[in-house]
Amino acid sequence: MKSRHLVILFVVLVGLAPAVLPTFQVTLLNYIGLYALVVLGLVLLTGVGGMTSFGQAAFVGLGAYTTAYLTATDQLPAWLAWTSGSAWLSLLVGLVLTAVVALTLGALTLRLSGHYLPLGTIAWGISLYYLFGTSHTLGGHSGISGLPPIELFGMPLDKGEEMFYLIWVILLLAMWITQNLLNSREGRAIRALKGGQLMAESMGVNTFRSKIVIFLISALFAALSGWLYAHNQRFINPTPFGLSMGIDYLFMALIGGVANVWGALLGAGILTMAKEWLQDLLPLIFGDKGNYEHIVFGLLIVLIMHKTPGGLWPMLVKLVPARLRQKKKLLPEAGKTEAPKLPQRNLPERGELILEAKDVTRQFGGLVANKEMNLQVHAGEILALIGPNGAGKSTMFNQLSAVDTPTSGEVLFRGASLKGKSSRDVANLGMSRTFQHVKLLPTMTVLENVAIGAHLRGSKGVISSALHLERLEETSLLQEAERQLKRVGLGDYLYEEAGSLALGQQRILEIARALCADPCLLLLDEPAAGLRHKEKQALAELLSKLRSEGMAILLVEHDMDFVMGLVDRIVVMEFGEKIAEGLPEEIQTNPAVLEAYLGGAD
Repeated sequence: MKSRHLVILFVVLVGLAPAVLPTFQVTLLNYIGLYALVVLGLVLLTGVGGMTSFGQAAFVGLGAYTTAYLTATDQLPAWLAWTSGSAWLSLLVGLVLTAVVALTLGALTLRLSGHYLPLGTIAWGISLYYLFGTSHTLGGHSGISGLPPIELFGMPLDKGEEMFYLIWVILLLAMWITQNLLNSREGRAIRALKGGQLMAESMGVNTFRSKIVIFLISALFAALSGWLYAHNQRFINPTPFGLSMGIDYLFMALIGGVANVWGALLGAGILTMAKEWLQDLLPLIFGDKGNYEHIVFGLLIVLIMHKTPGGLWPMLVKLVPARLRQKKKLLPEAGKTEAPKLPQRNLPERGELILEAKDVTRQFGGLVANKEMNLQVHAGEILALIGPNGAGKSTMFNQLSAVDTPTSGEVLFRGASLKGKSSRDVANLGMSRTFQHVKLLPTMTVLENVAIGAHLRGSKGVISSALHLERLEETSLLQEAERQLKRVGLGDYLYEEAGSLALGQQRILEIARALCADPCLLLLDEPAAGLRHKEKQALAELLSKLRSEGMAILLVEHDMDFVMGLVDRIVVMEFGEKIAEGLPEEIQTNPAVLEAYLGGAD
């Protein structure tokens, strides 16, 4: 059975639930739907983006209190009178207010890293919670009562069974939107936030923008849940919007599968149902009332993190027989979709000066990693940068690709200074690179990893991606990634997880990703490391072909046989300085090189 058939079956079962279940069970399903909507935002923010937030309950409160104030207050200020107590207009105001607050808080906290980010979310979560509880306008700790029901086509949704359909339709739409977003160009940028930011920036991804996007989406999901919660309860107070509930939302995400859309629903269901059962069962066991369920949940989280760190959803998927688990084909079958080829830049004339380093020096405190380095790379040539370990080659690479900034000196790319430019800027100008230590996203497919390289060659944004309106461009991007993978000999691995490839294949994958950016200058950091003899031969043939097409290539490599038979010129470094430059045969007999690199002259 295909996955879409299972989804259809699930939707049918959900639709039948109010007709066959008792009122209490329908009420529980309403809460599961409300909680899952919030947890869905945490899937994006924490599971996919790698940013832990304890403050989502505060955004739920923002949506709830906005609609409560606008619909239950007898006399609104003149500037809000246009809402006329309408629940739908209050939703609009709540979403706008949440967006403003989320963008402000995101700008302040998302630049934090490590443990400072979750601490920051705790701080503003507590601040909003106390605002709800101390403001007399918002009812203080007593809250606000008398909220009207939501009206849909003139019919008030004043029963749990009627709210059920609205809650679950909104949840399923949110899940569809989230899944669309993740399976898109914007989604690949978001998925690169967790463990791949340096690589993503070098491929042209604005990682801070991607962080803001998912922070905003998760906040809007939470506010939408708060709006539904307020009109479902018809009464609110600050209690459900505190830090404790924010932790519960994280529990739900961790239990279900923090990086999976369906894990949000699974986690919300398990925690909600378990809480109900444990609140009845544990007092009977211990003979006293108390919040014993929190102890059980804590132990459950420890057990799950030990046995299945990804949560229960991935574990359930693994239980499905392999023959029933079909790899999702991102590319359409041949002839079904005619996607236009991506435009390609015109390569410069052979011999044109592409890259020039002028007296580049990089100091780290008292350590001089690069000292007055000079080199030039021309179109249609391969230049090798060699030297013993610790010579400063990778540091030099970082200066050339704007990953790092020289202490003094200047790097020119096609005649323009790179001073003040980011690695994202130079990627847009036509420079692409690989890394000494392979940087890829191991759980993403080979095809998706390579498609990140084409990020700047697409233009469809978040809304188009969420609504599934960017399919033609997405097909073009994926077909370009497929073309580059076939070009480097990895065409048989399109739908394999990138982390399952051998190290040598992962290095080749990085080259395909760099080529997907359509560069005129390719920087390769130890591309032959880990390759077998035949793979090295194939790589040399590929690089020679790229050179013949007019591409400029600068590579760092330790395999001298590979270098000497391939490159046009060589620059040799030792202790951060250039000690020699010339043709391969000149470098092989240079006394300074033999002394420094080969261990002494004969």
